[in-house]
Amino acid sequence: MTDFPSPELAGWRHVYSGKVRDLYRPEGPGDEADAGAERLLVVASDRVSAFDSVLSPGIPGKGELLTTLSLWWFDLLDGGDGGRRIPNHLVADHELVGDDAVEIIPPSVVARSMYVRKLEMEPIECVVRGYLTGSGWAEYRTDGTVCGIALPAGLENGDRLPEPLFTPAYKAPLGEHDENISFARTAELVGEESAAELRDTSLEIYERAARVAEAHGLILADTKFEFGRDERGTLTLADEVLTSDSSRYWDAAAWRAGTTPDERMASFDKQIVRDWLAAHWDKTGEPPTLPPEVVSRTRDRYAELLERLTS
Repeated sequence: MTDFPSPELAGWRHVYSGKVRDLYRPEGPGDEADAGAERLLVVASDRVSAFDSVLSPGIPGKGELLTTLSLWWFDLLDGGDGGRRIPNHLVADHELVGDDAVEIIPPSVVARSMYVRKLEMEPIECVVRGYLTGSGWAEYRTDGTVCGIALPAGLENGDRLPEPLFTPAYKAPLGEHDENISFARTAELVGEESAAELRDTSLEIYERAARVAEAHGLILADTKFEFGRDERGTLTLADEVLTSDSSRYWDAAAWRAGTTPDERMASFDKQIVRDWLAAHWDKTGEPPTLPPEVVSRTRDRYAELLERLTS
């Protein structure tokens, strides 16, 4: 993996780095440290990953854009769209000191960070696909299926699926490939009740988010969610949610008018990075350095998505 050192934060101990985010725990003496162990600081870096590799350089400002969009969606799914409240991992990021509200998150990373409760994470990546694209399109052309689920004949790249599909994956350790699994395998891993709750909640969130995106002239083609359980066993939405990194967004007008896949699926995500990398790397050895124009175009699309959704 390309080396991107995690920032040192006074009062915080670095505990883990993923492809994109860094995790920290509060430091403190005695009881304070024990209490802080139930809280984590999630810092979104500017790192960008594709095909299970972290690439260089990063996308300037990406961490702030993703965090802002995640927070916006968490708030909306907390009942802001009129739907039921979806529990999430966020906790208050200010504390009272006398009569003053003091920011808990260090100023150097405040725009790219979330203060969250520690959860027992589910080992399942909850993918929902509303449109035929990416690896699903490749499988469909060969087998007429997506993740083993049979689909009608005659579909084209970018077509809307008859109904959204829940296609879970088993989360692999860092540096390894996630494994697409069946719903039956999901039930074996987490139990039938939990598997059904993960599926139903994922489909509900996707459908709610797709309606919001449509109202802003966007298509939510697919997305992935991560969930954990709190101390009461409540299923809780975690990590990032409905961002340019975890989702495919297309321009709705371009999709309706497009005559080629590229025209039809004008994207607001890291598809620009995926396409360039697929054309310039055979997925062996270290990935090549992203050219400045790919970095710039990707950053602009991330920023445009945030503006279109939240304005």
